[in-house]
Amino acid sequence: MNSHFHIPYAIPTLLLAVAVAFRVPTFLRAWRDAEVRATTLLLLCATAVLVVITPVNIDRLNRLTGVPNIASPWAYSFLTASCATGLAMIIRWREPPSRRRRRTIRRLYGAYAGVVAALWTTFWLADAPVPRIYDLDTYYATTPWMREHILLYLLAHLASCFISTRLLWKWFTQIANPWLKTGVVFLQLGYAAGLVFDAAKLTAVTARWTGTDWDALSTRAAPPFALAQATLLAVGFIVPQAGPALTHWARDRAEYRRLGPLWRTVKVLAPAAAKARIGFWSPLDLRLLQRRQRIHDALRVLASRLDHGLYERAHRTAAATRGEAEAHGLAGAVAVLAAVDAYRAGDTGADARADEAGPAARPTGTGADLSDHIDAVSLALRHPRTVDGIRRRATSTESLNVHV
Repeated sequence: MNSHFHIPYAIPTLLLAVAVAFRVPTFLRAWRDAEVRATTLLLLCATAVLVVITPVNIDRLNRLTGVPNIASPWAYSFLTASCATGLAMIIRWREPPSRRRRRTIRRLYGAYAGVVAALWTTFWLADAPVPRIYDLDTYYATTPWMREHILLYLLAHLASCFISTRLLWKWFTQIANPWLKTGVVFLQLGYAAGLVFDAAKLTAVTARWTGTDWDALSTRAAPPFALAQATLLAVGFIVPQAGPALTHWARDRAEYRRLGPLWRTVKVLAPAAAKARIGFWSPLDLRLLQRRQRIHDALRVLASRLDHGLYERAHRTAAATRGEAEAHGLAGAVAVLAAVDAYRAGDTGADARADEAGPAARPTGTGADLSDHIDAVSLALRHPRTVDGIRRRATSTESLNVHV
């Protein structure tokens, strides 16, 4: 093979390695889940294949072990294992848990384990003394036992790609989940790339049997499709599991940012209990939970200082030019700011006055309205000038009523 013909092994290898790294926390947390184990194993095997077949690593492995072409059974074994794991994943997705499904998967793993054992057996029986980094398949295509060794991995891989493509094609129209459907599209593209890889390799090997040199199909045409398959399959198996998690994260992130203005407004209040130490690098769902709790605690502290009359006037003022939801948000923002100002001013007698006046005088209505419109209140606080304008007009209305 021409030494100038470069195949970018590093790019898909790095992508798969990153996928494995991101998968480790999930595996450690939920290793008992069969799908988590299978996905992790698939990514590990696919990464191992690309690591082993990189030309510099083939040469390094040959030198370290002193066994010419030892990278061949290693790479083909990892490839066979990834084929079995991929098929098992598809079966788990398509069929509900049952004794039949477990039996099918056990038989599948048993068959491919037999292929792995046969790969090592044929390799040790073969006489392949000349190290071949780029063209092992065609160079040894007519060598006893190496011929069988090569055919074993190619036919096992071909069967896996063909069966997987057929199963996915039949299943595609039945899928409603958008993330799973996206994953299946990537898988179909990946297995299609695998079929092209097998076709190119088998054609080149068959040509050798007839004395024809079509080695370029094996050394130049096939490898890029192998890299494409590894990358597409990795994406296809990750998307259905990572997609929902990403959606949940995006939803939590949006709410976390949406509650920011209200959270910053009530930060001046002393927390009801000792604040847990949750830093920036803590999980987002934990930080969101703390932010929600902090806001609700603050509203409880402010309950005796929330002016229901001011809230109603601000609501009427805002409702004259805005929709109902926005009006509630602006009115709530006015009431919260006024209550925070009272808190800062040290109006400690508010609680006592509310207690003396009795339950009927407590501003529970305002608190209930705020609890129902926390998002709208926080959104309104992003526009302090608008809130100040509503507050001034509501206060002016109160002054007019007092004079009248």
